Amino acid sequence: MAKSNTYDASSISVLEGLEAVRKRPGMYIGSVSRKGLNHLIYEIVDNAVDEHLAGFCDTIAVTLEKDGSCTVVDNGRGIPVGMHAKGVSAARVVFSTLHAGGKFDDSVYKTSGGLHGVGSSVVNALSTYMDVEISREGYVHHDRYERGVAVVELENGLLPKIAKTKKTGTKINFLPDPEIFEKTRFKEDEVKSRLHETAYLNPELTIIYEDKRGGETEHIVYHEEEGIRGFVKDLNKNAEVIHDIVYFKGESEGITVEAAFQYTNEFHENVLGFCNNIYNAEGGTHLTGFKTTFTTVINQYARELGILKEKDANFTGTDVRNGMTAVVSVKHPAPRFEGQTKTKLDNQDAARAAGKVTGDEIQLFFDKNLDTLKAVIGCAEKAAKIRKTEEKAKTNLLTKQKFSFDSNGKLSNCESRDASICEIFIVEGDSAGGSAKTARNRNFQAILPIRGKILNVEKASIDKVLANAEIKTMINAFGCGFSEGYGNDFDITKLRYDKIIIMADADVDGAHISTLLLTLFYRFMPELIFEGHVYLAMPPLYKAIPSKGQEEYLYDDAALEKYRKTHKGSFTLQRYKGLGEMDAEQLWETTLDPKRRILKKVEIEDARMASDVTEMLMGTDVPPRKAFIYEHARDAELDI
Repeated sequence: MAKSNTYDASSISVLEGLEAVRKRPGMYIGSVSRKGLNHLIYEIVDNAVDEHLAGFCDTIAVTLEKDGSCTVVDNGRGIPVGMHAKGVSAARVVFSTLHAGGKFDDSVYKTSGGLHGVGSSVVNALSTYMDVEISREGYVHHDRYERGVAVVELENGLLPKIAKTKKTGTKINFLPDPEIFEKTRFKEDEVKSRLHETAYLNPELTIIYEDKRGGETEHIVYHEEEGIRGFVKDLNKNAEVIHDIVYFKGESEGITVEAAFQYTNEFHENVLGFCNNIYNAEGGTHLTGFKTTFTTVINQYARELGILKEKDANFTGTDVRNGMTAVVSVKHPAPRFEGQTKTKLDNQDAARAAGKVTGDEIQLFFDKNLDTLKAVIGCAEKAAKIRKTEEKAKTNLLTKQKFSFDSNGKLSNCESRDASICEIFIVEGDSAGGSAKTARNRNFQAILPIRGKILNVEKASIDKVLANAEIKTMINAFGCGFSEGYGNDFDITKLRYDKIIIMADADVDGAHISTLLLTLFYRFMPELIFEGHVYLAMPPLYKAIPSKGQEEYLYDDAALEKYRKTHKGSFTLQRYKGLGEMDAEQLWETTLDPKRRILKKVEIEDARMASDVTEMLMGTDVPPRKAFIYEHARDAELDI
């Protein structure tokens, strides 16, 4: 790996001060939910990965400490500690100034995930404390901050030296600030998944994970020598695969493009995009280049082999990618993302580079591997036949609607037509639906009752999906159409409600209904989740009625245990078996009133979690699904 030029104090560029981060944290980390909380770890880890990409770091250790803090240690060069042009140590500038870092020109880092220079300083601003130890130039240099404010006195503008060392690297320990975040306990499943993902994308990197918060320390070493080949193998571990994994790598316009793909006997695609190790949940130009070229090449081969006749229409992109699992990773010297959380890549040169490399490499491969080519074209043929059947069903839905938006007998619509304030509750069962209709605020709250468990769309063809009355009602009510893949016939601007709230019973069956609905949204209306419109209502499990004092609703067993310990005197406990047991007033107080209710936003955290969870919940393997639903039925936050 080629190493970059000198990395010292003069490499640190400063664009502006550290203002407003604590006031508007969502601008920098996406949200103050658990997703935003975990994002703090990723910002620090991404900086260490950038040192690896530059050729100076091969090990990163991430520890979730007993006190709730996180420690990230790398063996890179160490953040520069010399005197900066601003008159203080460069490290102090990095941690206390927004848009300060070594990522703004390519003399230090050719490619980088942390290109905005806000990562370290934002984590600092949103932490109760941050403690920094930098091993560099023969010494360990120390700094410490409390809510973004430095508390260590500089010595002639430089950080104090606390020990001698022959090692190099950076150690950062930080404790998230409870004044900022809804919860401050890191969610270990998502942290582990993200670290594992990072290891797949960097086969020469070792990541050591430890969680010291439980009785026994959990210790995992992530080192994936197979790289993204191993990633695809992992994603397909529960699927019936059709051929061996195909891998290629190349460079165009100074952009490195790496991809691996494999087809399975499944009726959906799973194509994941990464730029400079960052997962782009909403894709972007690199995926567009890959997909477009792949489709063109397959159509050319299909005609050359006589599978597509002259009168036949080309396979669509969706046809060609039916059953495909792929990981596309690009290394870009100057990436542009939509938003600080980097969910979508925006560079047009990335589309050209991904297209060029993909076109060259897959033709070289398919020319030598005719069996694999025929297997891929076979998947496209099967998909095209199914698509044509489904297009008829879709046309019937759109042109022969049996009910209009307001005349639908199931939907009790709200009076307002201002989508920004409106919300729709999807309620299971007639009794709960009846209470909800009485309890709601008719001005901005709509109620849509559904009966029982809707169709499991993960294993169903689209004609069956569209024939389902409950699903048709929802599509009609939301008003933004239906998609067979990200963004096809779906227009988020036509959405009639800002919040779509799933209101199911607080038990395992209720959790199953929620997951069926979430799968429908994730597979066929994913923008609803990406843009933050989908929520889970959290009805209480108990009502505590004390002999003296105020009644209190308790939302889970932990709340009940806390109430038992803190409440003095006797009390009667009422357990709710379902929403239907509550009268309208109770339902309003606990679940509908925006001032008192608890809503949990559904968020997509990372690639592996999204794939694993949907496969587990909606696949054919029943025991793990039941175990998962039971375990997570009262989860404080469902981030898929």
